[in-house]
Amino acid sequence: MNRRRSELLVGTLASAGLVALVTAAIALTRPYVPVLSLGVLYVFAVLPVAVVWGLVLAIPVSVASMLAFNWFYLPPTHTFALSDGANWFALTVYLVTAIVVSDLAARARRRAQEAEQREREAALLARIGSALLQGVGLREELGLIGSDAAEVLGVGAASIELGPGVEGHRLHAGDREVGRLVVPTGEQPDAAAVERFLPALASLLGVAQDDAVKTALLRAVSHDFRSPLTAIAAAVDGLESAELELDDADRAGLLETIRLESGRLARLVANLLDLSRLEAGGATPRPELWTVDELVGQALDGLPGSERVDVELDDDLPTVEIDAAQLQRVLANLLENALKFSPGRVRVHASGVSGVRIEVADDGPGLPAAELERVFEPFRGSGTGLGLAIARGFAEANGGRVWAEAGAGGRFVLALPAAQAVRA
Repeated sequence: MNRRRSELLVGTLASAGLVALVTAAIALTRPYVPVLSLGVLYVFAVLPVAVVWGLVLAIPVSVASMLAFNWFYLPPTHTFALSDGANWFALTVYLVTAIVVSDLAARARRRAQEAEQREREAALLARIGSALLQGVGLREELGLIGSDAAEVLGVGAASIELGPGVEGHRLHAGDREVGRLVVPTGEQPDAAAVERFLPALASLLGVAQDDAVKTALLRAVSHDFRSPLTAIAAAVDGLESAELELDDADRAGLLETIRLESGRLARLVANLLDLSRLEAGGATPRPELWTVDELVGQALDGLPGSERVDVELDDDLPTVEIDAAQLQRVLANLLENALKFSPGRVRVHASGVSGVRIEVADDGPGLPAAELERVFEPFRGSGTGLGLAIARGFAEANGGRVWAEAGAGGRFVLALPAAQAVRA
């Protein structure tokens, strides 16, 4: 707003100076040229103003030029009255001509500015696409994309946020929201630029995200899948080897390795299938009434390391209406994550606060504030990292929420609405 006012002030001063300059030039040439024909010189005051500042100042300059010409040079001078009626016609023609010329100049200026704006947008999109194709990480590129987008959109600053729950201009790639463009409070980007630029930017970000997921999936297949398969193959080779003399304990150990690694492999496959169902919108829940203790018991059943989990359930917990299989996966994934990062005890506490609130806490390293949302992104860091992403997806599909809290140790919270009372 202050920038707009300063530009308007500069334009007003420049306009007054140009009118005064042309008025002085007419005074110098008046002895040699018929005065009535000199009014056309004011076009040289109107045109620069129309080109630089547009019609908002060009029209006032046209009117001011007509009045100045009348006041100083048309008899009787130093008055706005005219002794010759023909001069009224000449002034009217001049004013109409000046306004038309101003409009044409302003339109040419707008078209030139639009062409330059479209060129800047196309150049930025080409640069972003080139960088992403060359393998630059999407998150590493977001800061630069935001600053360049701010310049293109005419705002002081801008940032691209990929996480949910952020206020800003939505970036849609087809039916999928890939992020938000956040600008400072009180600033509005150019509407035409937003309509042209943001859909193209969203498409590039969507493609980059898809490529990142595919790359991470390939890494997961090559790393997380290879480990259990290698362990299973080694155990099978040991059992089949005629050169090794195995006693019953050795055989039992190798069979236990096969069992554990097969279960790990099955969980990885199940996680990938669950994620694909969530992303495809095919995880429609089948809600039934369940108690919290039954859900927690299901989640602990068969979970490796469940002997390190302490459960505390408040009295009079309300029942919940959810898909038990999906919620069992939510709790199991939260518990598995806690057991993975904590060498000590894991605590589960359920309370009836605004529905049902289930906290899973551990004595691990905890999370910094900057990681509280990123931890739910699939394929984050090394490995697949799908458990928490699936936990959040299934919780939201059942009308609940999952979030992480900062502090000493890890803390994840599952909130579910209480089941509505059954009508008689």
